[in-house]
Amino acid sequence: MEEKSLSDYLGTFRRHKTAVATIFGGLFALSLATALLLPPTYRSTATILIEEQEIPPDLVRSTITSYAAERLQMISQRVMTRSNLLAIVQKFDLYAKERQKETTDEIVERMREDIDFQPISAEVIDPRSGHPTKATIAFSLSYDGRNPDTVQHVANEITSLYLEENLKTRTQKTAEASDFLTEEVEQMGAYVTELEQKLAQFKQANMYALPEQKTLNLQFLHQTEQELQSLDLQLRTLQERVIYLDAELTKISPDTPIVSDTGQRILSKQDRLKHLQTELVALTSRYSEKHPDVVKAQREIAALQRELGVVDTSVDTAKTLKHLRAELAQLKDTHAADHPDVVALSAQIAAYEAVLNQPSAETTAREIAARQPDNPAYLSLSAQKAGTLQEIEALKKRRLELQTKLAEYQDRLQRTPDTERQYLALMRDYENASVRYRDLKAKQMEAQIGEQLERKSKGERLSVIEPPLLPEKPIKPNRPAIAVLGLLLGLAAAVGYIALRTALDQTVRTVQTVALLAGAPPLAVIPYLETDDETFDQSRQRLILVGISFGALLLALGLIHWFWTPLDVLWFRSLRKLNTVLG
Repeated sequence: MEEKSLSDYLGTFRRHKTAVATIFGGLFALSLATALLLPPTYRSTATILIEEQEIPPDLVRSTITSYAAERLQMISQRVMTRSNLLAIVQKFDLYAKERQKETTDEIVERMREDIDFQPISAEVIDPRSGHPTKATIAFSLSYDGRNPDTVQHVANEITSLYLEENLKTRTQKTAEASDFLTEEVEQMGAYVTELEQKLAQFKQANMYALPEQKTLNLQFLHQTEQELQSLDLQLRTLQERVIYLDAELTKISPDTPIVSDTGQRILSKQDRLKHLQTELVALTSRYSEKHPDVVKAQREIAALQRELGVVDTSVDTAKTLKHLRAELAQLKDTHAADHPDVVALSAQIAAYEAVLNQPSAETTAREIAARQPDNPAYLSLSAQKAGTLQEIEALKKRRLELQTKLAEYQDRLQRTPDTERQYLALMRDYENASVRYRDLKAKQMEAQIGEQLERKSKGERLSVIEPPLLPEKPIKPNRPAIAVLGLLLGLAAAVGYIALRTALDQTVRTVQTVALLAGAPPLAVIPYLETDDETFDQSRQRLILVGISFGALLLALGLIHWFWTPLDVLWFRSLRKLNTVLG
């Protein structure tokens, strides 16, 4: 196959220049029409700055600790909800034609595609780690639409939603943190109060066995033991003194002895009564009751008893008892032991014996006075003995008290280890709960201050540094780019058409082709002779092509003037840019 040369391609272009011009012109005109007829899309953008809180964080710390980028993403998700977007669509009557054909979900998705959220980051120092990092310091919100006024209003609406949602979110989060900490503080306060009550009850139940009282109890125990030892020594001393006083009292007569002028001791009435009673016993053992000595002794005894106020019925009772015993002996000889007379007489004898054995209770003040000792030495020793005995009784009572206290101190010390274990467990729980309560209380106060910080808009906030403006020119379509792209596509299509026709053309047109086919060079070459009709046709085609090109140019200028920018404005813009470049 013959290789094609540049002259072949040029020949193809000359032969099919009309078709090439048509392809190029058609594509270029189509691109121009597309660039000019596509509806313009306007964009209104708002730039929002993330400002730090006015009060230094060292003084008032906010309870919101998440990063700005995270919060912005959360706010975006809340703003871009179906209900919010549909409300904006209904409010500004957006997508009127599309709503007649598309579903609600498609309209919402279209709305989300037309809204653009772009965070603006910068290199900052992270206060938590101290290392440089990228942080979101601002963000931009934009909305794309066909109508400039509507675009601006929608962008304003979306910006307001972001600002309101940010304020509501921060206030809600701080309120939730404050409420949560308040609830935790109340629960922990109730728990601390319960532990305080348990501690009070435990101290009340173990008042003297607490760990901090162990040293005091040991000290009291030693003091009590020493006092008890001292008391035992005093008791032994006093008991020995009582024994000594008893021995001394036995040596001294209670009554003061009376001595006559002759130096003979005169007996007292009591001693005289005792002497006569002893002598009466001796006389009755030798004489009968009617003997003059016995009668005399009985009379003197009776006189002394009357004088001393002592009535002694033991003699009559003894006589009656002797007589009854004699009768009982006679009855037992003639009757059985269970005979009623024997039983009655035995009972009567027993009664007399009880009376005889019972001491006489008929003691008058005179007898008591008569029996009081009057010996000063005896009285002094008796008083010493009585005082010593009273002191012994007091010491014994004190000893019992000390023994009780000693046992109590020992019991406290025995209970101290178990009490200490329980007490330390309660104190550990109480201290942990108290520390936790203080921490929660401090955090609660910080959360309440943080809540007030957000309510008064003194914390981190969003500030609109560039509000949505009325767009003056559309952001798309890029009409010059589309026109240039159409131009390039037209050129590419034309070149491709020429290359394809040249490759598929099998016509013999050159001397080289003839020589190649015939195997020998031709003898002569006759040039192509154009007729007058062919020349006229070519001229007419050129005129048509020029007319089409001129019409396309006029059409393009008209479309540019009507649908993009007036030509005079475009001319002045071009001159200004040219002056800028040249100047």
